Formats: sequence, structure tokens, C-alpha cells
Amino acid sequence: MKLIEQARAPNPRRVRIFLAEKGLSIPSEPIDIMKLEHRAAGFSSLNPWQQVPVLVLDDGTAISETMAICRYLEELHPEPCLFGASAKERAVVEMWNRRMELGLFFRVAQAFRHTHPAMAELEKPQVKEWGEVNRVRAIEQATLLDAELGQRRFVAGERYSVADITALVAIDFMKVARIERPASLANLARWHAEVSGRPSAKAQ
Repeated sequence: MKLIEQARAPNPRRVRIFLAEKGLSIPSEPIDIMKLEHRAAGFSSLNPWQQVPVLVLDDGTAISETMAICRYLEELHPEPCLFGASAKERAVVEMWNRRMELGLFFRVAQAFRHTHPAMAELEKPQVKEWGEVNRVRAIEQATLLDAELGQRRFVAGERYSVADITALVAIDFMKVARIERPASLANLARWHAEVSGRPSAKAQ
């Protein structure tokens, strides 16, 4: 088994944090997106969508999409559970992870891809107006999250979950995307300090 990833990309970081929370180690193989190695025939045969990360199993099966990889690993190593311990908990974690992915992470990524000069070669065409719209929406989503975090310790409840991993990576990615997090979001700051302090947040 091996994990094909790009060290600085946010989605591979989500998997690395997940692995660290589980206490797992999987050999990794780096790929350089900026050198367009993800568009090479070999990698494209594993993932035609040409995105990282990809988990390649011992039988050659290639699993892409971050949450699919994490769900597979959760099935193999259910403790500590990061997707919820009961039917209700799993549904709530799924709900919040989707909100973090589509509401926050996606907005930050689109702002980055469509406004950052480093992405000009990878995102053709860059649509600056779309990037700016998502910059505003990312802040709106962070504000909504701040209100929710005033009611509980973690994103999906009182237990750390994949929803926190997705949210952490999204919030950290705001800096790269040049989106300033409002200082007024005190609940978000409290949560961010706690989850950033977990050893898994520094997983390499």
C-alpha cells in the first residue's frame, strides 16, 4: 500500500492528519503538481481526474478522493473512530463534513485557484471575479462556523472527527489563498487553537 501525494496540497494533508490521529503510517510517493506530473500517463491511469491524493492498495486498486481514502482506513482501523460511533453520530459527522467541504473548503480553494498567480498554469482560464466571489463566501462560511462553535467543542459535537480535519485544513488554507480570517470570530479562534495543538496537525 502507498499514498501518492503532493506535500503542500491541502487534500493530502487531510489524509496525513487522519493517519496521524489513527497512529498509522503508510509509505508515500511524492508527485509535483507544479511540474504537471499529475498529468502524466502513469498517474492519469490511476486517477483520470488527475488529482491527489491516491491510495494504491497491494492488489493495485487505486482509491482517490480524500474521504473515500479515510473511510477505507476507518474500516480497517475503527479506533479511534473519526466518522462517528453510532448511526446518529455518523450522520451528524457526515453532515458537518459535507458542509465543511462544500461550504468552506471549496470556497477557499476556488479563491486560491482563480486569484493566485502561482495557479495561472494549472487553472485555465482563471476567472478572477469567481475567485473574489468565493473569497467573500469563505468568510461568510467561517462566520457561520464561528456561531456553531459557540455551542460545542468541535465541529460535529464533543468528539473530534473528520469534520474538524476538513475545517482545520480549510481555515489554514485561507492564509495561502490570501483570505484574512476576521479577528472577531472568537469561537473559531478558540477551536482553531485547540485542533492546531493536536500532534496530528503537524503530520508530515
